[in-house]
Amino acid sequence: MKKGKVVQNTIMLYIMNIAQLVLPLITLPYLTRVLSVSNYGVVNYVKSIMFYMQIIVEFGFLLSATKDIVKAKNNKEIGWIVGNVTIAKLILSCFSFVALLLFSIFIPILRDNLLFTFLSFIPVFLTIFLFDYLFRGIEEMQVITTRYLIMKSISTVLTFFVVKGDSTMLYIPILDTLGSLVAVFFVIKEFKKYNIHISWGKFSDIWQTLNSSFLYFVSSMASTAFGAFNTLLVGILLSPRDVAFWSLVMQMIGAVQALYTPINNGIYPEMVRSKDFRMIEKVMLIFMPIVTLGCLFTYFFAPLILIIIGGKKYLAMTFLVRDIIPLLFISFPSMLFGWPVLGAIEKIKETTFTTVLTSIVQILGLFGLILIHKFSLTSIALLRDFTEAILLLSRLYFCYKFRYCFINKRRKSND
Repeated sequence: MKKGKVVQNTIMLYIMNIAQLVLPLITLPYLTRVLSVSNYGVVNYVKSIMFYMQIIVEFGFLLSATKDIVKAKNNKEIGWIVGNVTIAKLILSCFSFVALLLFSIFIPILRDNLLFTFLSFIPVFLTIFLFDYLFRGIEEMQVITTRYLIMKSISTVLTFFVVKGDSTMLYIPILDTLGSLVAVFFVIKEFKKYNIHISWGKFSDIWQTLNSSFLYFVSSMASTAFGAFNTLLVGILLSPRDVAFWSLVMQMIGAVQALYTPINNGIYPEMVRSKDFRMIEKVMLIFMPIVTLGCLFTYFFAPLILIIIGGKKYLAMTFLVRDIIPLLFISFPSMLFGWPVLGAIEKIKETTFTTVLTSIVQILGLFGLILIHKFSLTSIALLRDFTEAILLLSRLYFCYKFRYCFINKRRKSND
């Protein structure tokens, strides 16, 4: 029965992640054609900044609160968890907005597109009321999938009707806000079906909620060195054209990694319960050959992929797509051996350490490239490949070090 639930949840998350892959790819070729290269760079640069804002608001609750809800004894305790997390997120949203103001003062590309930037923050704020961690914890992934399809389908379809060029670029965050509002109403309606009454404790309880999720937040924030921080520096030091190129290839990488995510999310609750490493072995045996074939296909057909996605004006970035292929190959096992494996055996500090260590190497590498005047799209891509390998190796080390956590659990279940 548990295996069936894992499969069902993984399928639902795969439907969502396929939608996360397909829906942006529907609008991507359209936006790359109706927007100038510079303004397409602006759109994606602001999105990378919103990724920072989202991490602050999320604060690792997708993992910590999910675990708490899995372990909750009754609906009353679940309602208390949801209430404390919601209050904590409202507080964090205020801090993230202040951070956005500071970014907008010092970064020209944000300062020159202030209204677009602030409108893009509204969907980030609305994610507070989507309660994804709750539905993951009670293993009702179909709610998450349905609300995502509603939210993104609205913004995707309307994009073709209202975004016609650079002058209508502001409609992009407005449509995202509209879709988010509809999704919030849907989630609240579904929430009422589970007979969960939200409550919250004192400020000390909310502080404890934040404190228990801090290491997850550090890990998430550190991982931005792999993505958003790179884009941040590209926007400051290179041209808008380079921002557009880097953003496009990162979207392509993100689309592929979106196919990896449901595997991790689908097995995470069951790994928390069973800590059965055999599940991870099976996943590796099934999916690594598929990942390998996908990487080979990307290398040989990179020009065709770029023509389809961005048009001929993006063919100049073929080299960049090929430079980043090692990242596609390594990131699947590096994600898998993170929270679904180490996190499941309560090695939170170790998992966070691997991310922080790799992020430090990435950041030092970026500043090193700046100092030696080698900061280019190629050097950033190769550095990113190298640091992902460090992430994988460090996580494999800890998995081997704590291998008896899995073996002991397996022995207990056999006794």
